[in-house]
Amino acid sequence: MARLSLLLRTYFFFSLLYLLNNPSLSCPNDQKEALLQFKHLLFNELKLNDTDSADASLGGLESWNSSSSCCHWDLVICHSRPGSPQVTGLNLSFLVPYLAPAFIQNVAVSSNVLTPLFSIRTIMLLDISSNNLQGEIPAPGFANLTRLVHLDMRENRFISSIPLQLFSLGHLQYLDMSSNSMQGSISSDFSRLKKLMFLSLDENFLQGEIPSEIGNLTELKTLSIRQNKLRGGIPLSVVNLRNLEVLDLSNNSLSKEIPAEIGNLVNISTLTLSKNKLIGQIPLSIQKMGKLKTLKLQNNLLSGEIPPWLFELMEMKYLHLGGNGLTWNNSVPITPRCMLAELSLNLCGLSGQIPVWLSNQTGLSFLDLSENELVGTFPQWLAELNLGSVILSDNKLHGSLPPRLFQSKNLSVLALSRNNFSGELPETVGESALMILMLSSNNFSGQVPKSLARIYRLLLLDLSNNSFSGSELPIFDPQGFLAFIDLSANKLSGEIPSTFGENTILLSLSQNAFSGPLPQNLTNLGLLEHLDLHDNNISGDIPSFLSQISSLQVLNLRNNSLEGSISIDLSNLTNLRILDLSNNNLTGNIPQTLGNLSGMINTPDISSLTITSLFNFGIEFRDLEVNWKKSKRGLSSRKIDIYSFLDLSNNKLHDEIPPSLGDLKGLKLLNISFNNLSGRIPSTFGGLENLETLDLSHNSVSGEIPETFEHLTVLNYLDVSNNRLVGRIPLGPQMDKLTNPVYYANNSGLCGMQIQVSCQPDSPPLKELPEVESEKKFSWEAAAVGFPVGVFSTFAVIYVGGYFHVITRVIHRRHGHRR
Repeated sequence: MARLSLLLRTYFFFSLLYLLNNPSLSCPNDQKEALLQFKHLLFNELKLNDTDSADASLGGLESWNSSSSCCHWDLVICHSRPGSPQVTGLNLSFLVPYLAPAFIQNVAVSSNVLTPLFSIRTIMLLDISSNNLQGEIPAPGFANLTRLVHLDMRENRFISSIPLQLFSLGHLQYLDMSSNSMQGSISSDFSRLKKLMFLSLDENFLQGEIPSEIGNLTELKTLSIRQNKLRGGIPLSVVNLRNLEVLDLSNNSLSKEIPAEIGNLVNISTLTLSKNKLIGQIPLSIQKMGKLKTLKLQNNLLSGEIPPWLFELMEMKYLHLGGNGLTWNNSVPITPRCMLAELSLNLCGLSGQIPVWLSNQTGLSFLDLSENELVGTFPQWLAELNLGSVILSDNKLHGSLPPRLFQSKNLSVLALSRNNFSGELPETVGESALMILMLSSNNFSGQVPKSLARIYRLLLLDLSNNSFSGSELPIFDPQGFLAFIDLSANKLSGEIPSTFGENTILLSLSQNAFSGPLPQNLTNLGLLEHLDLHDNNISGDIPSFLSQISSLQVLNLRNNSLEGSISIDLSNLTNLRILDLSNNNLTGNIPQTLGNLSGMINTPDISSLTITSLFNFGIEFRDLEVNWKKSKRGLSSRKIDIYSFLDLSNNKLHDEIPPSLGDLKGLKLLNISFNNLSGRIPSTFGGLENLETLDLSHNSVSGEIPETFEHLTVLNYLDVSNNRLVGRIPLGPQMDKLTNPVYYANNSGLCGMQIQVSCQPDSPPLKELPEVESEKKFSWEAAAVGFPVGVFSTFAVIYVGGYFHVITRVIHRRHGHRR
């Protein structure tokens, strides 16, 4: 790759020198007109005024005009034979983001704007990357560019399959089509590109198997097809790619064993096969890869012992083996000949104390030994290694944390959740440069250190499920980065604190002893998406000012001492997906306007970027705890965004059930049990097409169960017991399966096959029993949000020592290469 890049730069450099010494030369008129036509089409798409181009910076296009030679324009590269200059290169990357108005995000441009360029048959280098070009790849046009050597199409929105016309470009050495929406399979015709040295198809939707013909591309130095939908095995022919330096097939669905002879690729420096379904052992032949620096095999189905010889590969820097069925032989001594920068051995069966041989790895910056059986204390030597990321969650470590640990300016990530650490956190924690601090489910005690507020770049703070106490919390910088805060399940008291920054996205203070009303300062948290205050002693009314936090997606106030009616202003929270007000003392009716909560109407978007996708190590939050079929069920925080719940149970609500609740078509759980509701079940409930759990029990609802219930095709739990219902229980694909008589019990006269009580069609309908105030039983707990994950789209570039994967493309205009 480096040699190819140098070759092209040298070629175009001497071309430029020639043109500088021959200013009279001009490019052909047809090529000039084609470029001006491209500019005109692009400006039309972006609604820009071409007449202003001379007076503004337009990413280099301001120099494109009819009065000068196109070989003198920015972004254009020319090469000349004597008396005959030709356009041979176009560097058009990042034009659209540069030109688009600042107030328009992710503006897209039709791929048809490229059409004029395809008439310039002399082009050898074409870079159209990072332009949000959308639509199909204009395949016939590319067939004209038979001299192409370098083609960069990455980071656009092309949706077609890989066009066959590309395979006729016999001179092509560099092809990057990554980060598009390409579909279809990888054609065996790739083998026709005999000169190809670089091929990247990353981050598309390619399916099928990798063709065996890929092994014919013997000039390849880089082959990267990560993050697609590929299946099958790694073709054995890949071992023929003897010049290969980088092989990345990660994040697919590849299966079978890693080819036994993969070690024949002796020039490999990077081998990344993580996040697949590969089986078998680590091939012995890998020890022949003397140049191997990066080996990433994590999150597969590999088995067997981790071979000690991996640590004898002298060039090894980045070794990730965790998340497999691999086992660590604790009896085999390790004497590494390499100096590691990253080591991941999570879920590898390590036992005993943290391996002492790591103390000699002075270049180590990332260490993940989570989900093992490690015991002992946090060693002083580990605190002195000045690592960037230390991940030791889910072990059996104990004792206090050494103050020296937090005095390192390198430490960005510290994850020690679910161990047995104890004692108070040292005040030196405020001297660190941490971005992520996860200490949940330990035995830490004392006050939450006020020095935490001095960590200027702290992004995520999880101290949940410990024994922290006190009524004073740190006062965080209002403009600070801190976005995710979980202090739940501790012994904190006093009024609800409002000393968090304006960038807070998630705030969980549940299961403490906070009291008093909700503070109005919560409205300062303009980006707040998740507010979880369940199981405290919060009193007063539900304040109408909550409706001002328009970004709220989750509001959990369960099991407090709230009174009054449900504010109709809550209906203004159009992003709200989960609302839990159960186990309070709320009165009045259920507002009809709750049916306007569009976040519960639309099916949740499962494509949202979540916090767990921002890091290259596992972040596991406390599950969403739901009352599912009268029992607690934990829903993975990684899937929280696909759920929508409404729980108003165990209050003192009365009057009829508003039919508008039937408009909440995204709901998966609706629980209004243990209230004083009356009237009939709205027939609109038959439109709750995603509803899986419906609990109307312990009310005074009367009439028949609506026949529209036959349309509830995913309903798997229904409880209408302890009401005044009569008549036939509706039939239907799901209703026929809901046959537990307990959930229909204590009504006025239900019948049907579900409860094995025959209906008498000729008999007059049974009279409804007079309404009797029934004793309320203690409600079951319902949807609780422990530490859900919201949409993480509000932050700019933040890097955690190279391991915090927020990839932000920075617009970098390249004005070099004139003429």
